[in-house]
Amino acid sequence: MSSQGSHIFSGFRALGFYCNHVPLALRYHKKHRDHYVVTAVGKAFHTYNCSKLGIVSVSNSHPDDITCLAVDAFLVYTGCHNIIRAFANGRQIIHTYEGHVSDVHLLLPFGEHLVSVDEDSQLKIWDIKSTEIYLELSFDNLAFCITAIMHPTTYLNKILLGSRQGTMQLWNIKTNKLIYTFQGWGAPISVIEQAPAVDVVAVGHVDGTVIVHNLKFDETIITFKQEWGPVTSIAFRTDGQPIMATGSTLGHIALWNLEEKRLQAQMRNAHRESIAGMAFLQSEPVMITNSSDNHIKMWILDQADGSGRQLRVRSGHSSPPTRIHFHGNKGQNILSAGQDSSLKSFSTVHENQNKDLGQAYYNRVLGKKKKAKLEHLKMPPITAFVSETSRESDWDGIVACHQQLPLVTTWNYQRCTMGKHKLTHDRFKGQDNVIATAVDITSCGNFVVIGWSTGHVDTYNIQSGLHRGTFGQPTAHSGSVRGVAIDGLNQVTVTGSADQTVKFWKFKTKHLLHTLDIESPVCQMLLHRESSMLAVNTDDFTVHVVDVELRRVVRRFSGHQNKITDLTFSQDARWLVSSSMDCTVRTWDMPTGRLVDCFLLDSAATSIALSPTGDFLASTHIDDLGVYLWSNKTLYSHVSLRPLPSDYTPTMVALPGTSYQVKQETDEDLEPSDEAGEPMEEEFQSPDQISRDLVTLSTLPNSRWQSLIHLDVIKKRNKPTEPPKVPKAAPFFLPTIAGLTPTFAAPEEENDEPSAKRLKRAFIGMKSDLCKALEHALETEKYEPVVDYLKKLNPSSIDIEIRSLSYEDTGSTQAMQHFIAFLRHIFSTNQNFEIAQAYLGLFLKLHGNTLSKDTSLVTTLSELAKDQSSSWLRVQKEFNQSLCLINFLKNAAL
Repeated sequence: MSSQGSHIFSGFRALGFYCNHVPLALRYHKKHRDHYVVTAVGKAFHTYNCSKLGIVSVSNSHPDDITCLAVDAFLVYTGCHNIIRAFANGRQIIHTYEGHVSDVHLLLPFGEHLVSVDEDSQLKIWDIKSTEIYLELSFDNLAFCITAIMHPTTYLNKILLGSRQGTMQLWNIKTNKLIYTFQGWGAPISVIEQAPAVDVVAVGHVDGTVIVHNLKFDETIITFKQEWGPVTSIAFRTDGQPIMATGSTLGHIALWNLEEKRLQAQMRNAHRESIAGMAFLQSEPVMITNSSDNHIKMWILDQADGSGRQLRVRSGHSSPPTRIHFHGNKGQNILSAGQDSSLKSFSTVHENQNKDLGQAYYNRVLGKKKKAKLEHLKMPPITAFVSETSRESDWDGIVACHQQLPLVTTWNYQRCTMGKHKLTHDRFKGQDNVIATAVDITSCGNFVVIGWSTGHVDTYNIQSGLHRGTFGQPTAHSGSVRGVAIDGLNQVTVTGSADQTVKFWKFKTKHLLHTLDIESPVCQMLLHRESSMLAVNTDDFTVHVVDVELRRVVRRFSGHQNKITDLTFSQDARWLVSSSMDCTVRTWDMPTGRLVDCFLLDSAATSIALSPTGDFLASTHIDDLGVYLWSNKTLYSHVSLRPLPSDYTPTMVALPGTSYQVKQETDEDLEPSDEAGEPMEEEFQSPDQISRDLVTLSTLPNSRWQSLIHLDVIKKRNKPTEPPKVPKAAPFFLPTIAGLTPTFAAPEEENDEPSAKRLKRAFIGMKSDLCKALEHALETEKYEPVVDYLKKLNPSSIDIEIRSLSYEDTGSTQAMQHFIAFLRHIFSTNQNFEIAQAYLGLFLKLHGNTLSKDTSLVTTLSELAKDQSSSWLRVQKEFNQSLCLINFLKNAAL
């Protein structure tokens, strides 16, 4: 059986992306008087203001990753494959330029034109508004492969091209002529940047050489050489200081003094990876850089040696995250541990609430010194961590295990720092093969339980870092401990190990309570404290659900075809969501023990977490720097959670982008699919009546029937003390008819005949609508139209219709007989029970005297009473039995 994606989860957006290897673009907004920086993030680009480095907008998604960026005073231009798009306001596409065959990798806005170069060195010049091609130039990659492009200042209609062969060409795009060829310096050109001085440009090469060259006289002014490899970017200060900055592939920045022709300063380890782009703000000593390490940094050059210090930063993980966890009960913050040894917090509400808890260092004091060589002090990545908010304002509330280390570190969320404790036992001194493998923290936030690869399990106090006990003598397990869990009342500690056992311990006395044998080595454990349900993931790709109170396995879920990477419970423990290396995410229904949802991803999820409020599922993936959010569709739409069949085949679901995109339905999506002759699955609709033995109520509000008996009292109470005053004439208001649904009154026909005569003629022999409906229902034996008619009326109209049944008005004894038969029909079907009771009460109140004088009506009413009592007493008996049982269970001393 095929599927249509996920029934429960829908892609929402991605968190933790700031930039990639595409160089940034800087623009100045005259109206806002602020600089804006644009960075590419996969299939979209972000716009940040430079005043606070806060995000301003996120563009619409592209079909694939963006390969190049460029900006002018009004638009942002992006290259994606062989198509160029122009965006207004940082979001909306207003122009599309198609004509390239290969992927576009260079863009240059040039007045009213846009210059683009693809990987085949095909140069095209577009008219920005009309999107038409103004000029085309073709180059041979073997002779002149274009790698850089710029427009020299004051050079009218001219562009300068740099090549991989090391030569440069100056072209006039208006006359389509080659003006001059610069022979170059024997190395491939990587970047060309305009200097503040006219006729002067800086040329960066792959061999690390930087040439400051005069174009007018074709003379080299200064030659610099950086020893860090290729020059990736160049920027000049424009605040009067003769400083040029160059970036390298190692993440270092060199600052060169152009007057003294020397190296002014070095900014080593400015980024962890190659610097993609850099730019100085106009007339300010502020530089902004981006890198493929997912960091945007602003530097202010105010140091004594001429170097800069970090002013602002927007950073995500530079290496893929390994574990995520929702922090707190509001579900607004996601803790994420990455392979870069860092711990970060991402907000699901706004990016300004993100936090960076820093990287893990063996020596926290030395780790704060930015200029030190810190690689040998950095700890390995975090493999497992837990957090608790109970006492986080008093001491550390996050505890983490690290890869191949016996040390367990503590972190403080409020101070956004690494904690002061590194927990390990004295027995492990001198042993190199000991690893902390599992950790859990108590709900009170005072104690932490740590499991080791040697089979030991220890308890520590988080505040003091002191050892508070050991489980087992001498070890808790004979194999490596794979999981630990503490119940919500600090009474029971559960440990799981590779020795295929799950053990239950008394938390206070450390005594063994019970041992549960599992058929396979335990890989991971997750406890839902409110329900005492423990999910145990084993090496045979099976999930066992253990009841901690009963201490036995109550559910087994199998279906994954590869290693299970993570588990997460929903808030009410109704769902258990599991992810696996087989690229599937499965949702299991705990009460029924069946699979209710499954979808396939293009990359396997390494960690998943459901928010405490149930609105989002967060996931991380292999070789991906982001944290992806999936919205829970059951919170805002009807979802049928039928168990999936055994032959269910999940379909691929794309990962969401950095902005939520509304899927546009096409004609193909609206047409029913009957592939392989499979019938379409119709949405379940509840019947009007589940069973004729049950009393079914109408869906009318109480105000439509509850006040029928007391309608005269309500009218008397609401009667005005003074006669209403005639309002002033307002001819521009259309007259309306009073009722539940306001309708305009039809214009009255002019007639000279007195109104009293008209009324007298109209009422002679006239029957009410209810009488007519009852007569028609008696002939056809279908009373549903009568019920529907009464449901549409307001209480006052119902009172008038039931009054009209009397022969004193427009009715007759036969009309009353018909109404009683109508009520008997309702009681026999057990439908619309409460409104039938209200109609009967009003009928008896209005016509009680008339009914008691007519023997035929009395006989019919006695039969109606039998029908009424038989339909209600049966239900009342069931109610009394259930209430009696509930009161007994509530008051009995068990």
